[in-house]
Amino acid sequence: MKVHHSIFDRLVSPESLFSAWEEFKKGKTSRRDVEHFECHLEESLFALQRELASGMYRHCSYSAFTICDPKQRQMHKATVRDRVVHHAVFSVLNPIFEPLFIAHSYSCRKGKGTHKGVDALESMLRKVSRNGTRPCFALKCDIHRFFGSVDHEILVDLFAQRIEDKRIMALLREIVASFSWNGNGKGIPIGNLTSQLFANVYMNEFDQYMKHVLKIPHFIRYTDDFVIISENEGDLRALLPAIQSHLHDRLRLQLHPHKVMIRKFRQGIDFLGYVVLPHHRMLRTKTKRRIFRKLREKEATCARDPLRRESFGQTLQSYLGVLSHANAHRFERGFEESILRQPIMRPSALPAPGSPRHLLRPAAVLAQVFRSSPEHAAQRCLLSSRRSSASAPGLPPASS
Repeated sequence: MKVHHSIFDRLVSPESLFSAWEEFKKGKTSRRDVEHFECHLEESLFALQRELASGMYRHCSYSAFTICDPKQRQMHKATVRDRVVHHAVFSVLNPIFEPLFIAHSYSCRKGKGTHKGVDALESMLRKVSRNGTRPCFALKCDIHRFFGSVDHEILVDLFAQRIEDKRIMALLREIVASFSWNGNGKGIPIGNLTSQLFANVYMNEFDQYMKHVLKIPHFIRYTDDFVIISENEGDLRALLPAIQSHLHDRLRLQLHPHKVMIRKFRQGIDFLGYVVLPHHRMLRTKTKRRIFRKLREKEATCARDPLRRESFGQTLQSYLGVLSHANAHRFERGFEESILRQPIMRPSALPAPGSPRHLLRPAAVLAQVFRSSPEHAAQRCLLSSRRSSASAPGLPPASS
């Protein structure tokens, strides 16, 4: 097992901190706290570098707020100064731990993500079921209150197994200890960049157990959600006691009692917002409803503030990207009609009546109204022309 030494100096160098600042500020330059920090950038970063190098750095408290997307989550925001440190830590430590992660861990990793995760699940299901000709079952599990249950001592110990640098371990302890859900030495904040790394390192212990001890060939995980595929339902049931025991004894985690289920492939496997079936892929019903609800909310916001028109276009492009990964022809048509009904779609910017059908596609409309790139519009039209007629039931168009 390779152990890394003397990496602290690289982390706290001025070059590392300025690079971390450049990464952190992307997309945030208009925020008031970021603007204030940038006004005194060199002074602030050199002062931060001195604190880190001398061991005097102390993490500040967090600002808490709640989001609903779709369920209610409590987020915690660190100060700009601390988030620069998070980026510096991530840039140095992530390359060390990334090669240790299994191929089918898809959360917060370069080249992975939700869509790659759903693609991999679909591939596994088709392989085990012999393209839908054999019985196939999926055990789907969710870890109960994962972010609030990460044990600080276990997390630090997992880092210590690979890092023998007292100063960087002291910095990690400071960051880990800066947050606790109930003052019980557990929990990592949702929203920190370091929390993404911490979650992957923590759950990698479970991944290795699944692959190398239980020797499960068809296993996939995204943060606290994981799925196991087998042709035998009894084999999946037999795995549960070992899984529960390892999670509790080694990581102090528990499965969510209401989110452990075994389903047949033909019933559909719900994972990361999509439902995978033998012959097509659907959007989850909650996802479809949320898309229409968000579209209405965004349209209302833009109606009050015309300067937000560009953000409306970005939202539409995001939803078109989600739709492009599912067989949702009927739903997409309803979505298109909803777009064209929006008052924000100025008649002067829309295609003229009698225009060729492809000009009425959402991407073409976006290209004209929001000046989307022609390449994006062409790509979207090509995706639409290739889409299967197999579809998920659509929701009715939103009324304007």
